[in-house]
Amino acid sequence: MARFGTGKHTPGKYIFLLSCIILLALVLLADFLWASSSSSSSSRSFPYRVLRPPSSSSFHYWSPYLDLSMALSAPDAKQSEGNSKGIKLSVKVLNATFADIPAPQLEWEEMPEAPVPRLDGAAIQIKDLFYVFAGYGTIDYVHSHVDIYNFKNNSWGGRFDMPREMANSHLGMATDGRYIYAVTGQYGPQCRSPTNRNFVLDTETKKWNELPPLPVPRYAPATQLWRGRLHVMGGSKEDRHEPGLDHWSLAVKDGMALEKEWTTEIPIPRGGPHRSCVVANDQLIVIGGQEGDFMAKPGSPIYKCSRRHEVQYADVYMLDDGKRWKQLPSMPLPNSHIEFAWVVVNNSIIVVGGTTLKHPITKKMILLGEVFQFNLDTLKWSVVGRMPFRVKTTLAAFWNGWLYFTSGQRDTGPDDPSPRKVVGSLYRTKLSL
Repeated sequence: MARFGTGKHTPGKYIFLLSCIILLALVLLADFLWASSSSSSSSRSFPYRVLRPPSSSSFHYWSPYLDLSMALSAPDAKQSEGNSKGIKLSVKVLNATFADIPAPQLEWEEMPEAPVPRLDGAAIQIKDLFYVFAGYGTIDYVHSHVDIYNFKNNSWGGRFDMPREMANSHLGMATDGRYIYAVTGQYGPQCRSPTNRNFVLDTETKKWNELPPLPVPRYAPATQLWRGRLHVMGGSKEDRHEPGLDHWSLAVKDGMALEKEWTTEIPIPRGGPHRSCVVANDQLIVIGGQEGDFMAKPGSPIYKCSRRHEVQYADVYMLDDGKRWKQLPSMPLPNSHIEFAWVVVNNSIIVVGGTTLKHPITKKMILLGEVFQFNLDTLKWSVVGRMPFRVKTTLAAFWNGWLYFTSGQRDTGPDDPSPRKVVGSLYRTKLSL
């Protein structure tokens, strides 16, 4: 008899071992073919399966971005019965951050397209007129004019120029119903330097005046008029990447500054650009945003953009007494590039589109196509609809029961949420809350 460690093996033992291996392989092959058949037949009826969330704050999806290595290691991986033999398969689909939230598809009507496509532009609505400012046409070309959309006759017109010294993108902007205050921002294409110069437009005369400069330049700061003062906070610092926490205010009235210098206010708890800033119920509310952004490539003569790490967040803050920030319930998803993507309707803040955390596998930016509602009575977030496509830096308005949005950078397609084309499209939908 052969013994272990002697180096001798009988032919019978080899045959027995080989038979076991072949038998095991046949069992695994049959199981694989059965699972493939079941998966194939179910996917023909629907491209992916939505697993309904156990609560409003937690979602799980069967997604085109499924990653099995993450599935097996994820702490909240779901265990499900894989087949009739009782073998448990660990199936985890990505968190809702990386997939569309289930929402009704609103009926959108396409309206006359804007005269030019815009990315990172700005917009202000005053009654039945929608003023759309600046923005990138392409990464190498920026606009320096204003287009006006008339909601009554559904047409664009009345184009006029901005001051040459005024920023072309990443502006902060607010209005008192006649005067539009434009604060700091990026001057020029690619990833050029910011400016600290500020301007005010009289919408009745179309004349511009200059305001005192901000203490330092900022990219895309949260900006709003509140209690007679123009508030500017957050944004990115001069390198375009580092978040700023600074908060300044300036007393203004009828398009004029009542002070020569900006006053330092309580810093915002979390800095960064691309966030909504809203005044509602006499409260100053700041929504979403991100930390980090593209920077100019070192030594580039044209300030060519260089990617840097960035993190989007869902934080919501409120300043109700001017002395302290209070944190409110977070958005359903981290969201940025929403500085002009909001409106106030029936005591709710509506936010359309935006961009969330990058995909963990492809590292591509993920655009959002949800219409979010923040009810100011209940302080609860919900998703009330879906846009015709995912898009960031939308410019939103609300008129006579219609929710409008225009411009921005839209997705590659229904199955690919990464950004592609800069558009000037204008859409509207009836919105009843």
